[in-house]
Amino acid sequence: MRKYLLPFFLVLADVLTMLIVAFLSLFLRFDSIVFNEYFMNVLYSLPCFVSCYLLMLGFMHMYTRIWRYAGIREVGSILFATTAASLLYWISTMVMEISLPRSFFFISYILMTGAIGFSRLLLHYIILMSDRERIPTTDQVPVLIIGAGDAGATIAREIVRFHAQYRRLIGFIDDDDNKCNHLLHGLPILGNRTVLPDIVGKYGIKEIIIAIPSAPQSVIREIVRVCAPLKCKIKILPGIYQMLNGDVLVQRLRPVAIDDLLQRDEIHLNTKQISQYLEGKCILVSGAGGSIGSEICRQIICMKPARLILLGHGENSIYTIHQELREIFDSEKLVPVIASVRDPQQMHDVFEKYRPQVVFHAAAHKHVPLMEIQPMAAIWNNVFGTRNIARAAGIYGVERFVMISTDKAVNPTSVMGATKQVAEKVIQVMSHRYDTKYITVRFGNVLGSRGSVIPLFRKQLAAGGPLTVTDPEMTRYFMTIPEASQLVLQAGSMGRGGEVFLLDMGEPVKIMDLAENMIRLSGLEPGVDMEIKITGIRPGEKLYEELLTAGEGTRRTNHKKIFTARLDPVDDDVFCKQILSFEKCHGDNDVLDLLQQIIPNYHPNHDPQAKQNQRTISQEEAV
Repeated sequence: MRKYLLPFFLVLADVLTMLIVAFLSLFLRFDSIVFNEYFMNVLYSLPCFVSCYLLMLGFMHMYTRIWRYAGIREVGSILFATTAASLLYWISTMVMEISLPRSFFFISYILMTGAIGFSRLLLHYIILMSDRERIPTTDQVPVLIIGAGDAGATIAREIVRFHAQYRRLIGFIDDDDNKCNHLLHGLPILGNRTVLPDIVGKYGIKEIIIAIPSAPQSVIREIVRVCAPLKCKIKILPGIYQMLNGDVLVQRLRPVAIDDLLQRDEIHLNTKQISQYLEGKCILVSGAGGSIGSEICRQIICMKPARLILLGHGENSIYTIHQELREIFDSEKLVPVIASVRDPQQMHDVFEKYRPQVVFHAAAHKHVPLMEIQPMAAIWNNVFGTRNIARAAGIYGVERFVMISTDKAVNPTSVMGATKQVAEKVIQVMSHRYDTKYITVRFGNVLGSRGSVIPLFRKQLAAGGPLTVTDPEMTRYFMTIPEASQLVLQAGSMGRGGEVFLLDMGEPVKIMDLAENMIRLSGLEPGVDMEIKITGIRPGEKLYEELLTAGEGTRRTNHKKIFTARLDPVDDDVFCKQILSFEKCHGDNDVLDLLQQIIPNYHPNHDPQAKQNQRTISQEEAV
């Protein structure tokens, strides 16, 4: 019964308004004289006047809308309803041959539009104010928005309308001096970033929202640097794509993550070039359940392949990515295959059955300390596994074969890095033997991957610390998983066979800085609220990673984030004999000795302190 109460009173109020407006229009038209020759005509047409307006207001749902959430659409609906009602009333009086001045219709239309609009606006604010009066101010969190642009304005409007029970918006911060001391949605723009500490202290700010989705990462990093010591919750709008169609919601806000500080600017891909070698093709991804392999699969799906083969040794990871992709891709075109690249017969069976045209080889053992204590496992997987799948690709006429390598293959100090450099040489040899275009893509660490330091730090933070860093000077290159996968696809489209492509990894990052930033983003102070413990460099680790050896150098490609390395030639016959010698190794020492024969610049790092003077060769220097 209660749901009909408000519509009833709205209809009653509108009818009363129509009666007043009808005679008020006549009063205004004849300069305070109502009782004239038109008075009776207005009286006779009054039922028609009321009916026309009630009909059109009802047609536009003016009595069934939820006025708490009124906006620009409701304004448009009111204008349409009153305009249509006025025209309908005018036509009705002509049909009924009721004589009224033409100006009467215009005046009554203006008055009715204003009265209906004002009544609904008043209702909207009465509902909002009644909601606010029921909210204890002690339950509201003082909020400051950084960015007085479109995104900031939209979030502010949402907070004021729909989230006032949780948040009390204080105002905005913006670096545009022209906006300072102005109002946005009735709230002040208090200044630029330099006054943040003063504003936070003055108003007791507890939450800061960064609403600059188009800002470069350098700006985000600077804002977080200023905000971090203030011990406020810092949230960020995910990205510019959330601005499309006004899709900026408070629920989409999330805490600032370390990824936001390390991400680079948006990648521009040549999607036409990529789709030319992937669309309508049968594609196989090895290691499809891993961090990089699964993301490559997600990117490939967008290129409309004829079939996608998800190959991996772990059934759980393959099951997971298969279940995810079948929601967005024809399940009949998705083929999960549980197989190991270490088994040459399995590889031949898979290639013979499915005849893939493009292969992305992401399967590998990547964990440095684990491979140090069991080097033969790295040989079987990274070397023989690569040889098995690459040979099968050549025998069965695969068009393109793309192998994922690592910066740890450069001047390796670990078994994992050395085996990946051997795998790169395997690909070089295969490119001489078969018509397949063999391509290697080399890059550094990826954020969020299973072997990355980021998940470890998050786990340690959740446990109350301490965060463990192997060395204060430990430095790494970082790249996001989607960025790395997209550039792998782009590099695959550019290869002619035998190249090693390097991805632009940006600036190296100190792991110590990473740990300190993650602590600050959690609202804590490094060394005060959360300890950072130095554990010492582990066997096989470097202080610095390199993307190139001193003799390789690079050449630019037509993509600004992708380079090619000039590799030393490989003696195929000698190299193949050396590879076969691994099968005769009887212990770890034999494996390490043979690796040093194949990779002269491999220097096992079992004495970390002796390697602290390593130098990194950055891409900029090499170019």
